[in-house]
Amino acid sequence: MTPRPTFSAMILLRHGQSQFNLHFHATGMDPGIVDAPLTPLGHQQAEAAARALAAEGLRRILCSPLTRALQTAAPVASRLDLPVLVTPAVRERRGASCDIGTCRTDLARAWPQLDLSHIDEVWWREAKDEAEEEPDHLFAARTASFRAGMADDPDWAQTLVVCHWGFIMAVTGCSLANGEWVRCRMGEDGRLVAVAR
Repeated sequence: MTPRPTFSAMILLRHGQSQFNLHFHATGMDPGIVDAPLTPLGHQQAEAAARALAAEGLRRILCSPLTRALQTAAPVASRLDLPVLVTPAVRERRGASCDIGTCRTDLARAWPQLDLSHIDEVWWREAKDEAEEEPDHLFAARTASFRAGMADDPDWAQTLVVCHWGFIMAVTGCSLANGEWVRCRMGEDGRLVAVAR
């Protein structure tokens, strides 16, 4: 087990293995699974993260509205008795079928305990072509806005963010496997800096 740091840290957790991850890693092709849910292994990874993060002193959970992230956050929230704050800004960069979300109305049916009143009905970036990626400048602006918001947030150091590979890579420069997390500190320039896993 990684020793706990002696300084304040935010934790970014990548969701557990999704059905998309399973098929894409086996074939190298997009299997066309919109808003992919977790696999049984992904659920096990979420439960393991919940156990491991229980002693981290977390007070808040921010989570992408994509199903694989919500399913990963659920056992953590249950174990820590914390609400999940659904945060579209930490969604994955649009680049595959799994990054197409579920509309707010349907999410509300699937997750009645969550407050979704602050998100748009279609909260992900729509595209004419399903293969169209989120443009670099829009993704960079979204991640920069998140970092700036955290720099101004007094609770940043007690925050768990359940999100995605591309988002974590953009914010920290770290490539995480499913179910892994990284601790971050706030640098003097107000940027998040990865410190330990």
